[in-house]
Amino acid sequence: MDKDLLKAKVCAAIDDSAAEIEALANSIADEPELGFKEVKTSAKVVDFFRALGLEPQTGFAINGVKARAKGSKPGPTAAVIGELDAVGCPDSCKADPMTGAAHACGHNLQIAAMAGAACGIMKSGVMEELAGDAVFFAVPAEEYIEIAYRKKLREQGKLHFLSGKGQLIYEGAFDDIDMAMQMHADKNMPEPTVSVGESSNGFLGKTVRYVGKTAHAADAPDEGINALNAAMLGLMGINALRETFREDDVVRVHPIITKGGDFVNSVPADVRMELYVRAKTMAAIEKTHKKVDAALKAGGDAIGAETIIETLPGMMPLSCNARLNELFVENSKVAWPGIAIKDAGHFSASTDMGDVSHIIPVIHPFIGGTNGLLHTADFKAVDFKAAVLLPAKAFAMTLIDLLYDEAQEAKAIIDNFEPILTKEEYIKKSESYFSN
Repeated sequence: MDKDLLKAKVCAAIDDSAAEIEALANSIADEPELGFKEVKTSAKVVDFFRALGLEPQTGFAINGVKARAKGSKPGPTAAVIGELDAVGCPDSCKADPMTGAAHACGHNLQIAAMAGAACGIMKSGVMEELAGDAVFFAVPAEEYIEIAYRKKLREQGKLHFLSGKGQLIYEGAFDDIDMAMQMHADKNMPEPTVSVGESSNGFLGKTVRYVGKTAHAADAPDEGINALNAAMLGLMGINALRETFREDDVVRVHPIITKGGDFVNSVPADVRMELYVRAKTMAAIEKTHKKVDAALKAGGDAIGAETIIETLPGMMPLSCNARLNELFVENSKVAWPGIAIKDAGHFSASTDMGDVSHIIPVIHPFIGGTNGLLHTADFKAVDFKAAVLLPAKAFAMTLIDLLYDEAQEAKAIIDNFEPILTKEEYIKKSESYFSN
């Protein structure tokens, strides 16, 4: 069957399924869950896949769900990914009142776009014309938060790495996938838009504990060692470093104090922080995080407090595949004639899709139809067709491009791809960041 006809069939199937795709997006938004806790969200994806005739596998990185549509002939495997977790945004009108979780980053839209692509592929029957497989993968815990909780899971042997896709790589969940595609909602972009970028920052995570000595805060502060003052000096030291950060490295260092003391009338003796050290390259991250450690320790030394710093692997910088980007853009123009195509350049935030990009070809376009800043209560979808149905169609049509004609396009991408790291090298490098 002609390739253009196959594409028309998947797009028609997605349009016919629009109501159920939107219902899934809304249902997920109504019950947001934080990373590695996405039990309800995972179950909704399982039910959706089963209704399409897919046989979902579960339990990947605790809550991940993976389903495979097989072509009529053997060939490469291309995946479409959506993320299950919400971000912490307690002031959102859709926030869970107990956890503060809300889909203020649009991951419910990602899942819906991935599910929409699955609808197009499965309901159209196009896999009979293709060589290779299409995998639809709902993955957990992209938002790197609740570090203490994730460390506990690691201590219990339930995790090795603290990000969803890092853990999936470790478990071998990408071993049978040759390339992967994922979209992300754009910020302040209500018009139908596709923004295609090349890269993002990566980061290392850190926990910091200052241990001082308690004393009466008014009667005998001289007998104590103020751990909060140590923390404040450490933060001032980081701020003093900022003029040394090269602009080309796109460095971002952002801490929070998770415990500032115990009682206001006692000298704080136990103060704790979490922070990220982000940059455009792992070399810049490695250089910067050592400076940050020195500044944090200097704060403790000045006060006489003990400084305990734990470094944790975070996410590696994203590197998008140029040919996959081209195919996605071409198909976006088919899905929405006249669609605005923008150059997203470098993204200063991070995604654990960056980890995957070190091993296989990936893309991570930003899709309009949304308003508000990411991670804020103002974020919302304002055009469902643009925010979800457009990328769903573009993903489905790109799968056809990749696997049509004996999967020549997919094979060419694989042949021309030079991985930054092998899986084994990725695991070894990520492990090296623990407490370095």
